[in-house]
Amino acid sequence: MATPLLSIVIPVWNNPRSIQSITSSILSQSFCDFELILVDDGSTDNTLRSLKDIAADDDRVKVYTKSNGGPSNARNLGLEKGAGEYIQFF
Repeated sequence: MATPLLSIVIPVWNNPRSIQSITSSILSQSFCDFELILVDDGSTDNTLRSLKDIAADDDRVKVYTKSNGGPSNARNLGLEKGAGEYIQFF
């Protein structure tokens, strides 16, 4: 994949249902020049499995996991991993 124009970063913690809805909405947009970075912030339920399932269906999605440190800490990891010219947080 070429370097994307936009990196969308979403920190996630214990919320597999909402993340399905959010990612579905983002991935169905007509604008496609982006990467979607999902950062699992130490979830203790099946959220990480849901994130991996989402990534398996679309090569624009990247999943990273870390121990729980809060949303700001997870966003910072997304910033480190993002390759886009612009960054968007959700």
